[in-house]
Amino acid sequence: MNMTDEEKKLAAEEKKLAAEEKKKQKVIDKEIQGTKKTGKDAPKSHGEILRDQLSDALETYNKSTSSILLSSVTAGLEIGFSYLMICSVFFFLEGKMGEDSIFKMISLVYPLGFILVVMGQSILFTEQTALLTLPVLNKKQTSGAMLRLWGLVVIGNLIGGYAIALLLNWLGPRLGIFNNEVMVTIAKHVIAAKLPVILVSAIVAGWLMGLLSWLLASVRDTISRIVIIFLITSVLAFAGLHHSIIGSIEVFSGMLRSPDISLWDYLTFQGSALLGNAFGGAIFVALLKYRAFVFNIFGK
Repeated sequence: MNMTDEEKKLAAEEKKLAAEEKKKQKVIDKEIQGTKKTGKDAPKSHGEILRDQLSDALETYNKSTSSILLSSVTAGLEIGFSYLMICSVFFFLEGKMGEDSIFKMISLVYPLGFILVVMGQSILFTEQTALLTLPVLNKKQTSGAMLRLWGLVVIGNLIGGYAIALLLNWLGPRLGIFNNEVMVTIAKHVIAAKLPVILVSAIVAGWLMGLLSWLLASVRDTISRIVIIFLITSVLAFAGLHHSIIGSIEVFSGMLRSPDISLWDYLTFQGSALLGNAFGGAIFVALLKYRAFVFNIFGK
């Protein structure tokens, strides 16, 4: 079937746009790969951080499904040590100070699980969200591949979280380090806000976790990395922002112990927290940081 003049014109314009886009992408890739390394003691440049982040993300995409799932399950288990400390500290301080003050004090122990996960290089959804978005923006991976990887990581994190929650539900009361009432109180505190508030809170939390990933790529020594993890995650706890993975453990544990917390309560919380965390990490960090680099290259 012969093309009309209008169709030929549209096809030519599309071809021209595709060629221009391809040329533009080559310039971006050349700029990223050509970024010079800074000195050992000097802070990394924007381009150097972006290059390292892209490299790390592509390594994750190239891992096998079983490797990603196992690493994600491990992260879900390890983040449970934050929950262990949250419950233990709450039980220890209960009756000695007000409940509001206890929840603020918890911010001092909340970072433990995150330090274990990040320093141990397990795959945690919120810390990886922005990272895994970068290859899509850089046209090295598709959106479908990203969503598949997100799904694997979330499934692994949740499975690990359920396992550690069941273990701690059994162990905590038997060791006398916390009781059922503490788990229920913490769960109710997490889901006390209305769903729109949880969603926005999770967006901010995802933003901070994406920044955590970016900041970690900017430093080289272990002590600085631990300090950054502690500062960012303690802000999450002190401000009461919602994190989908540790929040899953908290609400799931409370659901097991109280009829006041239903499966619907858990599912609506979990859906809102996951959506918010993903949006916050992908949009506010990956997109903004990447676009800032591109604008710097083309000046528009």
